[in-house]
Amino acid sequence: MPPDEPTPKPPSQGDAHAGSDDPAAQAYPGSPDTPPTPPAEPVRPEDRRGVMDGRPPSLLAGPSAYTDEPDIREPVAAIDRRHRKPDESDEPRAMVKKTRRDASDRAGNGPQKVMSLGDHLDELRTRVIHALWGIALLFFGSLYFGPTVLNWLIKPVQAALRAEGLPATMLATGMFETFFTYLKISTVASVALGFPWILWQLWKFVAPGLYRHERRFVTMLLPMSLVLTIVSSLFLYFIVLPVMLHFFVHFGTTVSPTQAAVAEPPAGVAPLNIPILAADPPTPKPGDIWFNSELKELRLAFTAPTPTPTATPSPMPSPADAATIAATAAPLIYSTPLSTSSGIVLQPKIREWVDTLLGLALAFAAGFQLPVVVLLLGWIGVVTPAFLTNYRLHALFVIAVIAALITPPDPISMLIMMAPLYVLYEFSIWMLRLFPASRVAGDTDERNSEPDGEPSAG
Repeated sequence: MPPDEPTPKPPSQGDAHAGSDDPAAQAYPGSPDTPPTPPAEPVRPEDRRGVMDGRPPSLLAGPSAYTDEPDIREPVAAIDRRHRKPDESDEPRAMVKKTRRDASDRAGNGPQKVMSLGDHLDELRTRVIHALWGIALLFFGSLYFGPTVLNWLIKPVQAALRAEGLPATMLATGMFETFFTYLKISTVASVALGFPWILWQLWKFVAPGLYRHERRFVTMLLPMSLVLTIVSSLFLYFIVLPVMLHFFVHFGTTVSPTQAAVAEPPAGVAPLNIPILAADPPTPKPGDIWFNSELKELRLAFTAPTPTPTATPSPMPSPADAATIAATAAPLIYSTPLSTSSGIVLQPKIREWVDTLLGLALAFAAGFQLPVVVLLLGWIGVVTPAFLTNYRLHALFVIAVIAALITPPDPISMLIMMAPLYVLYEFSIWMLRLFPASRVAGDTDERNSEPDGEPSAG
């Protein structure tokens, strides 16, 4: 290098041109053609990393303007937003939910609403109140028909008692037993009749939180469960109860028979001959006596009671009119039940029988839900039709145990209960093959098109 030319001095860290972006101005700071540069910004503590790496501090004024690497001063959320793909949206959560609601509206589900916990509690309270109002109205109606329902429930017991030659009467050993039994029957009848209404209110509360493919499972299982419950009640009343009661009543009357002595009557003594009638005579006279073979009762007609005299005395009827009134007035009929000779007198209590019958109805309704349980287990992948087919004998043993638990301790009732349960088991296998989960849920494309996080409206 010639001696007359000045040797360029390398810029120092504190030089005024250190922060300039022009390389020529940094190399030749004394050149007259170089425009003056603003003073360099002081090195901040957070810029020390750039200084240590040899990068000019002026480039560190913005958040990582020279590189795609995240800056240590940025929070994690800002780094995620800056490095997000172009097709991702930066809309807030409310806008995302609005887009999902719009998509749900286009799918035909109606407008959606994001409900808070308080809104859910208000909706639940509304549904509970509606369900209770429906049950209350049915309860008052059941009070009117309560005696009819009570007679309908004790009718199988009376028929079994008459078939064994016993009086068809039931006992009430407590002063309030009949009344509280009547209230219990009215309450149970109102709940049983209003159960579909309760399920409807529950469905109105749950349905908005389910997708369309999830609602298909519920709308298939609920009607099936109701039908199976009705079938179980009819099967219990018309098939199981007559057989069960006949077995127990017959066993109770024959387990300890009584033998009466036989001897010739004394001379001049003849047994009293009482007519045996299948029904009461239409116009019995006072003093008539007969045996009603249908009711198993000895019945006696008495004179009708004399009417209570009033404050204003009525004119005395003539003897002919008095005879006509006495002849046309319906007499009072007293009766006493008769039964065959037995060491054990069977007299069922009405409260115990109603409780037993309601317990049996509940147990049969639960046992008849076998297809519903099998379908649920099959849809979630616990069992398959092939598994159920291979383990038929094991299922038959389990059904026998269930039948023994929910029926009275007699083999006939157990066998009668096993037959429909096994039929329901085979029906469950057939239903699981016919309606797998994929078929009930619908098309996969339809499920994928549902907006994420926004169930369909009910």
